[in-house]
Amino acid sequence: MARESWSSKLIYISTVAGATIGFGATWRFPYLVGENGGGAYLLVFFIAMLVLGVPMLVAEHLIGRRLHTNVIDSFSNKEIDHPISKWWKGVGILALLGAFGILAYYMVLGGWVMSYIGGISFGEIDLSTPLSAEVAKNFFESSTHNPWKMILYTFIFVAVNYYILVKGIIDGIEKVIRWVMPLFLLLVIALMIRALFLPNAMEGVKFYIIPDFSKITSRVILLALGQVFFALSIGFGVMITLSSYLSKKENIVSISVSAGIINTLIPLAIGFIIFPALFSAGIEPASGPSLVFQVLPAVFSTIPLGAFFAVLFFLLLLLAALTTSLTIYEVAITTLIEKTKMKRAVATFLTLAVVFIFGNVPSILSSSVWQDVHIFGMSIFDAFDYISANILFITTSLLCAIFIGFVLRKELAIKEITNDGSCNQKVATLLFYHIKYVIPALILIVFAFSFM
Repeated sequence: MARESWSSKLIYISTVAGATIGFGATWRFPYLVGENGGGAYLLVFFIAMLVLGVPMLVAEHLIGRRLHTNVIDSFSNKEIDHPISKWWKGVGILALLGAFGILAYYMVLGGWVMSYIGGISFGEIDLSTPLSAEVAKNFFESSTHNPWKMILYTFIFVAVNYYILVKGIIDGIEKVIRWVMPLFLLLVIALMIRALFLPNAMEGVKFYIIPDFSKITSRVILLALGQVFFALSIGFGVMITLSSYLSKKENIVSISVSAGIINTLIPLAIGFIIFPALFSAGIEPASGPSLVFQVLPAVFSTIPLGAFFAVLFFLLLLLAALTTSLTIYEVAITTLIEKTKMKRAVATFLTLAVVFIFGNVPSILSSSVWQDVHIFGMSIFDAFDYISANILFITTSLLCAIFIGFVLRKELAIKEITNDGSCNQKVATLLFYHIKYVIPALILIVFAFSFM
């Protein structure tokens, strides 16, 4: 059976955008902006996206499209004119472990969002009158600490993913992206307009876009560099897998630049929803990871039709989570199909079942019956997050850059970047040396400081 390929460049860019606008953009990015000086963090993030993000997208596209195969075999010695170690395939295995680690807790976040949509829709939490922070916190804790409720909501979210993934790249993921991305953008625009017309909204806008240069510290720079990995789904095989279905005719540099721009604009737009709303309600923007789940419901309760706009906001989060989770699952599904000749339905079921049983359920139980179980002093949920983000993603990205710079080497890398000489040679050469030397240096800095 012939390998599928994306039907158009626009659909592929939309899929890449969908893969990168998940909770990294809608949950993690806003609270990091709030905690780290608003516009100061935003400015550093933009620079980090340009210096680290876009070149790493080019790198992973290069590796993925080179052989049109799964994340493990993408690191094979095929079409390389000099011997390389078979151990390079281990980079693909690291990517798979990273994908498992993020899915282990990521799907639970999807369950949290579904519990909010259900809770608001069925009146479990009343947003018709101003809500105290204590009530919002109690609802969050009563939901996330209820194992059966969270298992049910997470299972539903996983089942939706299965229904789409089992249909394949074209009939599954691509068709969903065609509908979901326009709906997502409409929701962003609608909520942004509503937020910008709230009382005192402009104070939030000023906090968000006007940088206070005194707040740009080494910590802010490192956090922004680390956020780029989340923002662009770098380091866990997603871009390598998606680009393995990409035509050799497409310009991977222009695609990577487009993806970087989209992934900068979408989090930027979501900030224009959150910070005007926070300042309108007089709530501290530096509320940490609880910002979306504990603080925003209190904000929505202070505005007309708050319940309606709250449901729209959490639907926005759910759609963002779905477009990302589909592509992360695909890393393992494609690998299983191509390495074992397994049917897609079986590979999809096995992937989702293994992640659910050994990842999602333990993450859920870590807030209740397994709350005393710790890994390196962290809960199971936090351990999945920390190990995948601070070790696996960064290590995989570092090895990808080294693979291109020192294993593929200049001639083969530039041949792939330029589509065998049909694209700009000078840009390709600059990118090659940037990937070979600058990217590893930046990654090693991030890696070193992540343990301090």
